[in-house]
Amino acid sequence: MSLESEVDLPGGAVLPGALPEALRAELVAFRRDLHMHPELGNQEFRTTAAIKERLERAGLRPRVLSSGTGVICDIGTDGGTDSAMLAMRADIDGLPIPDMKTECPYRSTVPDRAHACGHDVHTTVVLGTGLVLAELHRQGLLPRPVRLIFQPAEEVLPGGAADAIADGALDGIARIIAVHCDPRVDAGRIGLRQGPITSACDRLEIALDGPGGHTARPHLTTDLVTAAARVVTDVPALVGRRIDSRSGLAVTWGRIESGHAPNVIPQHAELSGTVRCLDLEAWRQAPDIVVAAIDEVANLHRAKSEINYVRGVPPVVNEAGVTELLRDAMIARRGVESVEDTQQSLGGEDFSWYLERVPGAMARLGVRTPGERTVRDLHQGDFDVDEHAITVGVELFTAAALLDALR
Repeated sequence: MSLESEVDLPGGAVLPGALPEALRAELVAFRRDLHMHPELGNQEFRTTAAIKERLERAGLRPRVLSSGTGVICDIGTDGGTDSAMLAMRADIDGLPIPDMKTECPYRSTVPDRAHACGHDVHTTVVLGTGLVLAELHRQGLLPRPVRLIFQPAEEVLPGGAADAIADGALDGIARIIAVHCDPRVDAGRIGLRQGPITSACDRLEIALDGPGGHTARPHLTTDLVTAAARVVTDVPALVGRRIDSRSGLAVTWGRIESGHAPNVIPQHAELSGTVRCLDLEAWRQAPDIVVAAIDEVANLHRAKSEINYVRGVPPVVNEAGVTELLRDAMIARRGVESVEDTQQSLGGEDFSWYLERVPGAMARLGVRTPGERTVRDLHQGDFDVDEHAITVGVELFTAAALLDALR
């Protein structure tokens, strides 16, 4: 297949690695197949097999992670290793929500499972990049080896990245890049930000207990419904007064459950939610601050509290040099207008664990059809993408691999 690009580099050099039409169609079909068969974290056996089979068909030697899901594949090492490799990471798991799309031929076939965060796109982009780079290597046009990382369980706190790292995913890696679908950015464009681009995210699980009783005599009970309600409203306010507000530390509840009858004060209540913050130092302080606030409110209402504070992920902090590599790669393919600045979000991403060890950056990959007014947000049952984004992602990553060798 021809891999020459029409994009000219300074000095008249031609940047290879454009996506051939036949491969473009194959990748769209591959993504749709994944979309129809989403698998939850650490259960991605079918997805892993599909990735491995296609890489092997391209003459590569993928390695399944020791957990049984996820794949690592080097290109251009010819059996050896390179201490300065660029890695490209994709997450491969789906979400435990139903696919609510209608009249969509590739909607999920698995009940209560959906690729509603775009991981099928991320996976297809890295796979397509690997296929293009493998061909460039055969032609002698790949200047430096690269590694593909197909990581399981991104949606499972604290994320599958730690397991992939323990399995050698970063051995020999000098830099790492990734993309994440962004339904607020048009297909054909990417969003970039130097510094923190996502936030830290932890999980809270709280049990409140105390003697219940008749609603006619709340003074003889621990009124757990009221206690739970006060935890819901007072803890976020207390937390917000105990740390610099610029850190964006926020406690948000997703579930509260207590009681069975309108005239019975229950003996047990449960709450769960998330703790998010923009700042790495605030994230380190968050457990002590949040737990102390919960205990204070619970004690005020004579409720015994049991708190399970589950550490999640720190913020993704884009390193300046790798961010500029992605910027230069996108401009080389699609021009200056294809890159836009983006803001830090409160979403969490376990890509951050890689960046605790090596420099790297994540770009926001536009997946909104240009001119479309409806935004299909992430983690919603009707989420879908403009599949032109697959081409854009592959060409971004192939350009980054080629330009990285010039730095």
